[in-house]
Amino acid sequence: MSKKLFVVFAFLLAASMILAACGPQGSTFECTDPLGCVTYGPDEPIRIASALVISGPDSQLGLDSQHGVEIAIAMRGKVAGHDVELQAEDDGCSSEGGQAAGQKIVSDPTIIAVVGTSCSGAGVPMSKIISEAGYVMVSPSNTAPALTDPEQAWNPGYLRTAHNDKVQGAAMAQFAYEVLGLKTAAAIHDGDPYTEGLANAFKDAYEALGGKVIAFAAVSKGQTDMKPVLTAVASAEGGPPEFLFYPVFTSECAFLTKQAREVEALSNTVLAAADGCFSDAAAEAIGEAGNGMYFSGPDLSFSGEVYDQFKQMYNDMFGSDPLSVFHAHAFDATNMIFNCIEDVAVQEEDGTIHIGRQALRSCMYDTQEYQGLTGTLTCNEYGDCADPKISISELQDGKYERIWP
Repeated sequence: MSKKLFVVFAFLLAASMILAACGPQGSTFECTDPLGCVTYGPDEPIRIASALVISGPDSQLGLDSQHGVEIAIAMRGKVAGHDVELQAEDDGCSSEGGQAAGQKIVSDPTIIAVVGTSCSGAGVPMSKIISEAGYVMVSPSNTAPALTDPEQAWNPGYLRTAHNDKVQGAAMAQFAYEVLGLKTAAAIHDGDPYTEGLANAFKDAYEALGGKVIAFAAVSKGQTDMKPVLTAVASAEGGPPEFLFYPVFTSECAFLTKQAREVEALSNTVLAAADGCFSDAAAEAIGEAGNGMYFSGPDLSFSGEVYDQFKQMYNDMFGSDPLSVFHAHAFDATNMIFNCIEDVAVQEEDGTIHIGRQALRSCMYDTQEYQGLTGTLTCNEYGDCADPKISISELQDGKYERIWP
């Protein structure tokens, strides 16, 4: 090869490499986003992930949200002219599960955003991993106040469509103190950011109303013998309490309920739990011991044409009515992500799109008055986006019946 031809060949090779680095051949796009860009070719699907508890005793909580994500994808169709592909991970409803799911997701640079986690205990470590990798994470059911508190566990890129438990704790306190007229209470948690955060929120609100919390106790995840802690609560100074609130998950909730009925001193104590124990599986695990028990959680009295369509698709796709309480929050989280992808994506003539990670984050935090299934959502700078509506249900013959407000 002549020297002249060699120089021409080398120039063309270098030019082709520069173009390839910018995207599809012929592209003039240059990513200036400080967190980088995700590029999808004209025939490539947009890739999102979910990280929800989809196995174990709390699986109905996560599967319910998973179904909400899948319905959003099916109902939406194409986003920015592209199909959507979902990678589903299990958060295990634990710190270890959240860490493992987060690390797996960020190892794939083609994933643009995450819907998750189900449990706040999984959300704390996963939100840190997701944040450091530059991704966006929107939880449909993390309710621990710490996760949107910059002094505690908030990380940039984290948002949620679920309520903050400061709202739920206040609602349960109001119900116990003002509606039921009960002046003494106790609370039990299991050390999880969700359970401890909600128990504390209840305690603070109940005492602010004038009630007295005579015991604040803890059990361990996986614990089956609840008699010692229940006996201690019953014998606390000023006890037994008129009201006992334990916002824990399915297994511990069932053991506490059944064994509380066996502690004679608690025979007149009103029992209550929260949305971590609000599913068909939880009702079955509790059994007859739960009759007359109260549960706080998101108000599910959604209405309108879109929710009617959603419920029909849920039944058609999964063969049942909703399994738990955060399906609509997951649907809203997914559609908020899709809306922002369409807002910030740079599209080329051949259909290739480029999505800046920081641009997507900024769009999510700028969400104002989004009309979702769960209400009108507006995000603040730390990712609290919910239009929080809390209701109280009573377990009657294995069914949760909404009774307040």
